[in-house]
Amino acid sequence: MSPAPVAADRRLVATARELGIGAPDANRLADLLSLMGDPVRVRLLYALDLVDELCVGDLALALGVSQDAASYGLRLLRTAGLVQTRRDGRLIFYRLADEFPEPLLEHCLRQLLALTRLASRPAPRRARRAVDARGTR
Repeated sequence: MSPAPVAADRRLVATARELGIGAPDANRLADLLSLMGDPVRVRLLYALDLVDELCVGDLALALGVSQDAASYGLRLLRTAGLVQTRRDGRLIFYRLADEFPEPLLEHCLRQLLALTRLASRPAPRRARRAVDARGTR
């Protein structure tokens, strides 16, 4: 039987425990982030952020994907409460849900995208300077 873990800093552990996210909220957030893990669904949200609303066919054309792919993505986003619909005759128009957190697209996702671009760049090469006989530069 292994001994109980001992905190290096009990105060910081207590703060992290008190202010941290609980398991139920972490599960809901992970589910949302996994929903956002599909490029078509992310692009659907971005497109709907740019315009008020579009029907499935127009979204498929705008993104260059099949209507099936757009429809499936929209169905999942609607089930998650991220998009809403409006019917006009035979057409169904999709838009971001009224409660959709606008800053999510405007700040968080765009910043994450910028970080991934930075991370994918090759590291800059540092110029090597000559080392003299004593090992100094």
